Amino acid sequence: MDARLRSANKEASDEQLDQLMNKVITLFRFIQECGAGFTQKLEGMFRDMELSKDLGGAFRNYIQHESSLGRFDEVVECSVNVLTMGQWPAYENLQVTLPHHLSTSLQLYEKFYDSRHTGRKLQWQARLGQCVLKANFRKGCQKELKVSLFQAIVLLLFNDQPTWTGADIMMATKLDHKEFVRTMVSLSCAKVRVLLKTPMNKEIKEDDVFTVNSDIKEMRFRIRISEVQIKETTLELQEEEYKAVEDEVNQDRQYQIDAAIVRVMKTRKKLNHQLLISELFAQLRFPVRAADLKKRIGSLMERDYLRRCDEDPNLYQYVA
Repeated sequence: MDARLRSANKEASDEQLDQLMNKVITLFRFIQECGAGFTQKLEGMFRDMELSKDLGGAFRNYIQHESSLGRFDEVVECSVNVLTMGQWPAYENLQVTLPHHLSTSLQLYEKFYDSRHTGRKLQWQARLGQCVLKANFRKGCQKELKVSLFQAIVLLLFNDQPTWTGADIMMATKLDHKEFVRTMVSLSCAKVRVLLKTPMNKEIKEDDVFTVNSDIKEMRFRIRISEVQIKETTLELQEEEYKAVEDEVNQDRQYQIDAAIVRVMKTRKKLNHQLLISELFAQLRFPVRAADLKKRIGSLMERDYLRRCDEDPNLYQYVA
């Protein structure tokens, strides 16, 4: 933070500084109210993003140096966020086939990273990748597409041939069936249709035939093909999506309950079970069962935030 303020006039606008200051203030507020143990992952996330920016600058210099020596062909410009496993949400590691130029860029980054961090191993999360593609739909119709990595590897196939079946796309990209369906719905069935499919319906099948929509009517130059537009085509996929959202909400509420318990106990020092439950019901802004609160109290006791008083087992004491 100090370094950013000292170089603010060169590197950041007033708005960017305000945003950074708000993030720092929020972080310190969490530390004061909940203790450092609750914010370790959040602090680690901030560190990861700052280190990734530093690595990005060093990688650009590395590319320029290696390119001047003629050690590789032209590579795709890429920006990489290196995230520490365990501090960020876990994602299924999906293996897909990348276009040659993109694969070369990632291999080059791995070589660069290995030269600076021996013993560490990078694991690419294809699901989180974002790309910007320059597309020529017809003469005089150029667009810039902001897409996911999965959408990009499908669209780039059409540089090789004008028509692809669903089965051939799956084979060429190695996308699993679920991601294939999600990707093709977003590209051929959304409001902005980058691809045309035959037959023209919203059900994606492996024998469907896809071509580039050369008659695209979108007026904007920059088009974001958002995965948010995707409507799942099977009940199973809808249930999986709902379950994932529900799990995320429940996890977030657990953090909020833990923070509320610590906040109350830090203020009151000692409190019996019923009074603590009543305080929590009054503070929490979402419906919660007493049994769930009891579980979170038990979890905090296991992590040495609370303990039972020797003179009264029904009395909790805050552990400073």
